[in-house]
Amino acid sequence: MTDILDELQWRGLVAQTTDESALREALAGGPVTAYCGFDPTAPSLHFGNLVQLVLLRHLQRAGHRVICLVGGSTGLIGDPRPSAERVLKTKEQTAEWVARIRAQVEPFLESSGENPAVFVNNLDWTEGLSALDFLRDVGKHFRVNQMVKKEAIAARLNSDEGISYTEFSYQLLQGLDYLQLYRDFGCTLQTGGNDQWGNLTAGSDLIHRVEGASVHLLTTPLLTDSSGRSSARAPATPSGSRRR
Repeated sequence: MTDILDELQWRGLVAQTTDESALREALAGGPVTAYCGFDPTAPSLHFGNLVQLVLLRHLQRAGHRVICLVGGSTGLIGDPRPSAERVLKTKEQTAEWVARIRAQVEPFLESSGENPAVFVNNLDWTEGLSALDFLRDVGKHFRVNQMVKKEAIAARLNSDEGISYTEFSYQLLQGLDYLQLYRDFGCTLQTGGNDQWGNLTAGSDLIHRVEGASVHLLTTPLLTDSSGRSSARAPATPSGSRRR
């Protein structure tokens, strides 16, 4: 095991964390199980995803366990953009993109040996979940006054576009992912881009409410172009090419 948090900071891969001293202690005493999610909102990864894959690879090489989640269910919803509602894709197209994204991700992580990466699809635990069970078991633990403070949600509420209940509920689904992986794999670290901080805290808060446990979050800086604007959405390969 190496002092991996120092290395990640040296490489410029850390923007925010929860309790840094607690995270450092957990990583030093590891192995820790960490995960990052990738939604199939396009047929290909973008450069911002590459930062997450580099982060997961460093964690894996330091001896920590990594989980790569491809969002078969969250991809059907789409995380709220600050500007406008997403156009929903069909279930068939989303499933096709899930397969493409996974094929693009796999080469970046070690999938065999003593510490193989784990690949999961959140559709596996949400497809059979009824609306009533979801509201009772998950929605009960979220507070609307906190949800509306999330940056993307607040921006949409203050716009003419507004926000649908579908996209408003996205953070509940992402929170459920962290809870499920905590239960199934003992996952205690979620990573993501810095613009995802609000969605990430939904999961750590849910675990604290339901399980009474404290878990960790780590975000990476956003990629920007020469003018300082985020360029993380730019495709890393031509649209439609297979990556993962």
